[in-house]
Amino acid sequence: MANADAATAGSVWHDTVRRVEGSGVNRFHRYYCASPGWSRLVQTTLVPAVLEGTELGRRVLELGPGPGLTTEILAGVAPELTAIEIDPTLAGATRDRVPAAHVVEGDATTMPFADATFSAVVCLTMLHHLPDPELQDRLFAEVHRVLGPGGVFCGSDNPGRGLRFHLIHLGDNKTVVDPATLGARLHTAGFEQARIRAGSRIVFHAHRPR
Repeated sequence: MANADAATAGSVWHDTVRRVEGSGVNRFHRYYCASPGWSRLVQTTLVPAVLEGTELGRRVLELGPGPGLTTEILAGVAPELTAIEIDPTLAGATRDRVPAAHVVEGDATTMPFADATFSAVVCLTMLHHLPDPELQDRLFAEVHRVLGPGGVFCGSDNPGRGLRFHLIHLGDNKTVVDPATLGARLHTAGFEQARIRAGSRIVFHAHRPR
């Protein structure tokens, strides 16, 4: 039975690893990010590590929520939650999963929000999906624009180590963020008090000046 399972798993991998047309995420990655295993990791590790000791305030924006597992958790701590997702299918999935959130289909590097709209912006494991560092920097500048004075920009990302990361991202964008330069890039975008922690995950916090 184990051999049969292994053979089946191999054929599923071969089928699902193909990139979804119009998306920066392949089929297997989409499956994994909606799986019970990822849900457990999000609930027990990823989101708590970012939110620990952080005051989000009333109006929170999440960037690139994917299928909405992270949005579901943020909805429990944010009085007013907005999410922006570029993929229409994933935006729809997030709306269905988290009716309390206002989900906008759009590009986080050119956001349709007024200046100083939000008290916090949260970005969970999506930076490496942008095609290049220039777009990441454009996103940082947009986040700074939509944050109110004193607002916090916080999040995490994958450091991009190991074979598993590269297999999951076959055909995907994987512009890994360098934790050694991330603080300087955030300061260039106008943030202050940038704190970066690098380990199994890159966790960051920065503030728009008051």
